[in-house]
This record gives sequence, structure tokens and C-alpha cells, in this order.
Amino acid sequence: METEKKIDFSGKWKMKTSQQFEELLKALGVNMLLRKIAVTAASSPAVEITQQDDSLSIKTSTSVRTTHVSFTVGQSFNEATVDGRPCTSLPKWETDSKISCEQTLQKGDGPKTSWTREVTNDGELILTMTAGDVVCTRVYERE
Repeated sequence: METEKKIDFSGKWKMKTSQQFEELLKALGVNMLLRKIAVTAASSPAVEITQQDDSLSIKTSTSVRTTHVSFTVGQSFNEATVDGRPCTSLPKWETDSKISCEQTLQKGDGPKTSWTREVTNDGELILTMTAGDVVCTRVYERE
């Protein structure tokens, strides 16, 4: 079986647009004060991705904190939801330029969460984050 050439997500990315981020936090039950802090902090994140085959390392830096996740597509790993709850995530190649990832909370319950990352034909990186029926879309461009 031949494998298609997967897109390379590597690079430094800066955010161009963000939609529904505060609504996403609201759907996750984050209180208003924390939402305001998060929205401000997340308004200009710097994202650095390194990729080797199916393994990705994603570092996201904001004025408040830096998060770092590393994973291999097809293997589950531990991360935290947007609101900081530990979850188990299973990333899959949805297409050769899109990774989709279902998240399962490790304890407690809350809305179903997931994310996708996709590099478009014109070279933008689109991150979607879903909580219940709210979808937050953030578009990044290479620096």
C-alpha cells in the first residue's frame, strides 16, 4: 500500500483570525473573569511546530503561559483540554493535510471536545476546537 505524502506542519505560525474562542470557553464552563484573561492571552499566540513523519511537537506561547504537546498521529496521548482538564487524545490523519483529534476526559464530565489542524492549499494553518456544538476556528499564517 503506498502512502501519500503528508503535509509538513513544521514552522513558526502567527494567528491571523480567531472566531468563537470566548464562546468555546463558555461552553466549557469557564467563568467570565478567567475567560477574559484567556481571551486576552490567546489573542496573539505564537505557535511553533516541528514534525518528523507522523510525530509532531507543538509549542504555543502566549503572554500568560506556554504549552507544549508532542504526539504521534495514530497513537493516543495525554494532554489538557482548552480549560485545562486532563484528557486522552487520539489524533488521526483525516486527509493528507488534516489531523483530527477526539479528546476523552480522564475524569469528570463535560461537553465532548475535539480539535483539527489542517494546512490549506494556500499555506494557512487552520485550527478548529470544538466543545459540544460550539466550534472555534483560528487561522494562522507562517511567519
